[in-house]
Order: sequence, then C-alpha cells, then structure tokens
Amino acid sequence: MKLIPAFLKLIRWPNLVFIALTQILFFYCILPFVYKGVITTGLSSGIFYLLVFASICIAAAGYIINDYFDLNIDLVNKPSKLIIEKYISRRWAMVFHLCLSLTGLAISFYAGYKLKNIYIPFFNLLSIAGLWFYSTTFKQKLLIGNVIISILTAWVILVITTAEYKIRHNPVDNSYIISRLLKVSFLYAGFAFIISLIREVVKDMEDIEGDVKYGCKTMPIVWGIPVSKVFAGVWLVVLAGGVAILQFYVLQLGWWLSAVYCVLLIIIPLLLILQKLYMAQRASHFSRLSSAIKMVMFTGIVSMIFFRIYL
Repeated sequence: MKLIPAFLKLIRWPNLVFIALTQILFFYCILPFVYKGVITTGLSSGIFYLLVFASICIAAAGYIINDYFDLNIDLVNKPSKLIIEKYISRRWAMVFHLCLSLTGLAISFYAGYKLKNIYIPFFNLLSIAGLWFYSTTFKQKLLIGNVIISILTAWVILVITTAEYKIRHNPVDNSYIISRLLKVSFLYAGFAFIISLIREVVKDMEDIEGDVKYGCKTMPIVWGIPVSKVFAGVWLVVLAGGVAILQFYVLQLGWWLSAVYCVLLIIIPLLLILQKLYMAQRASHFSRLSSAIKMVMFTGIVSMIFFRIYL
C-alpha cells in the first residue's frame, strides 16, 4: 500500500465524508425549513464550509491519535488493518495529528472571530482535548469513553446550530425561529448520540480480546457480554421507539414518504439489529452489527433531506 492510500485509510476517509455530508444536509435542508417564510440563514456558505473543514481536520486527527495509542491492542484485534508502523511511522503519525489538530483549531478561531462566537473555538478545542484523552485514558475506562465519542458525534450537528444560534439569539422576534432550530437540532443530535453510544458498546464487545490483554476496563470486560448486550439492547428499543413515536407527528404534517422511509430504513433495521445482537457470539458477529448500526446512522442522517422536499 502506498503512502496516500495508507494515510486516507488511517484518517477513515469514509467517516470524514459522512461528517461533511451530515453538516451539508443540515445546512441545506434543515436550516431552510427552520427559516422558511421568515428570514434567511445567518451563516454564510463561506464560513459554513470552513466549519465543515475544521470538523474534518479535528476528526481526522482524532482517528490518527486513536490508532497511535491503540497500536498494541490493534495488533491483537485487527492485525490486518494496521497502518501505523506498517505504512506510516509513529513519528509521522504524531506530526499528522498535530498538523490536523492545529489546522482545525486555527480555522475554528477564525470562524469564531468572524461570527463573534467564542463557543465554536472553545468547544472545538474541547473536542481535540477530548479525543486525545479518550485515546490515552478514557477509552480504556468503563462507559466514559463511549459517552465522550457519542457527545462528539452529536457535536458534528450542534456546531452548526451553535453558529446559527449565536447569530439569531438577540432579536426578540426570532424566538419562535430559535425554538424550532433547537428542537430539530437536538432531535438529530440526540439520534446521533444514542446510536453512536450503541455502536461504541458493540465495538467494545468486538474488541474484547485485545482489550483484556492490555488491561482495559470497558463495559464487556467489567460487566460482561450479557449485560453489555442488555445495555445496548435497551438503547436500541429506546431509539426505535422514539423514532416510531415521532412518525405520528410527521404523519400529521402529511409527510407520508418520510414516515415510510423511517419505518423501512430506520425502525425495522434497528429491530433486526436488536434481534441479531442477542444471537451474536463471536467478534465477526459484532463487527457485522457495528457496520449495520453505522448504516442506520447514515439513513437516519440522510432523512434530513425530507425537510427540503416538504419545504
């Protein structure tokens, strides 16, 4: 494998595309719906794409530092997927991490300056720190690492909300718009948080062999696989139930196509994942479940397009 393909694999380029897609769909589908018939979005496309690029840089840096500190564990869990030391040295991995982190942070400060919004650089700085400490410490701890990654997944959406909220929160006559913005934002951020939490627990069950060898204290190790399955299963039921309840409100708006989409591509797959979860025994089973959960995350985020269709 050559350097560029190895680097792209190291930074998980499909995940970075998914991050960009999430933010682009939010900007071009959710925000026009929120502001329809009232005002236009306050966030310019130039600043928006800078925020997208900052998010990509920070996430890429996070993937690199995670693999950097997980090298020994990955030698047990995923020896065929190793990039660091096999194609890219540890020293260069750290250089790439620092460059990407600093680039993302610099863009965040610039965007924050242009928007007069200190929250964007502050929380992106916290994201960089969170990814570092997740990789060095919290990933090996019970639940806290899972929660950190889930929060950062939700932040992919909330960073755009934060930018818009700061622009719009002063005028009194924008209170209804702000309320609608926050409702839709937290709807998708909540979905992203819960499904990411489920996936992180499933991945811990997949990686239990290497984690045990190097003294990690993840949920499957501390509480056992059966309890971890119950934990993930409960959240799957909560998520599927929440999406199902939401469809009653969606149908009142006459969004039949959206409701059918959610039933077929979100609710039913979640229930099938729940069924497969309790049958899973081997690492390969959990790996397939992790991929299935990721696909539902994708279909859930893509549902934003219906806000544009029904605009």
